[in-house]
Amino acid sequence: MSKSKIIVGMIACLIASMSWGAMFPVADHALKYINPFYFSTIRYGAVSIVLIILLWMKEGKKAFRLEGKGKLLVFFGIMAFTVYNVLVFLGQMLMGKSGVMVASIMEALMPMISIAILWGYKHVKPKKYMVSSMIIAFVGAVFVITKGDMSFFLTLKQNLVSLAFILIGVVGWVIYTMGGQTFNDWSTLRYSTLTCVFGTAVTGIITMIITMQGYVSVPSTEMIFAIKYDLLFMMTLPGIVALLSWNYGVKILSSINGILFINFVPITTLVIMMIQGYKITIFDVAGTLLVISALIWNNICQRREEKTNPQVIQEEEELRQAV
Repeated sequence: MSKSKIIVGMIACLIASMSWGAMFPVADHALKYINPFYFSTIRYGAVSIVLIILLWMKEGKKAFRLEGKGKLLVFFGIMAFTVYNVLVFLGQMLMGKSGVMVASIMEALMPMISIAILWGYKHVKPKKYMVSSMIIAFVGAVFVITKGDMSFFLTLKQNLVSLAFILIGVVGWVIYTMGGQTFNDWSTLRYSTLTCVFGTAVTGIITMIITMQGYVSVPSTEMIFAIKYDLLFMMTLPGIVALLSWNYGVKILSSINGILFINFVPITTLVIMMIQGYKITIFDVAGTLLVISALIWNNICQRREEKTNPQVIQEEEELRQAV
């Protein structure tokens, strides 16, 4: 794989991660007016329409053929656009203002979760430098969020249900990310579109059912109008742009390497919150440097192995296909 293509993959994952880091502060405002079920349904309903049009224009009618992979597409779609998008925002909403940072830092658990899934389910043992890179990046993210005050974690036990929702949602996105490797022969746009359509359809059905049961209410026109800019942002940058960039970047780098960039989610969230009034501390600087260093270290080790040991290329391909 050429260096230029690897760089493109890294940039794509970075764009996606930073876009998602920006979405939590925006969602905090929107969730004061609308529940997570309708928020996700409306947001990705619009995204699905745009993606369908793009796929039709670029690849034609044949791109909508399932080719016997319908069940997988539905499963991965549910993991991303139902489990992740509904539960993460539900947990964030239940926790209030603190949920913005908690939901963001929980994203930093994704690399470790991906290793656990590959190691436990597929018996694919990760490289030592991959594990060390993920640990360093996670520590950096913790520094940024806690500012060195470990009592931050003591307050989490008061929100176990909310944390459980967020954690389950995060696992859902990891599964979706790894699932993309199963569709390597498909374009990024095709995989993104079909999974988004199926996942959003399931979210819509669930939303309709719980609305009829009286658990949630249909948002009024005034509520939708109050968050029109929030929805527009969530549909475009964290929605269409981030989704396509992420799936494209992961397709190039592999899920276990690409998912390292998720550590930029909490850092981006913090930067935005600092713009809103937070003060930068030495822990913010140190944490950011740790995350960046971990990503650079992982890439250097990977390139070094490829040059000195040709078998590594075959091992990486096996890792890509492990899902």
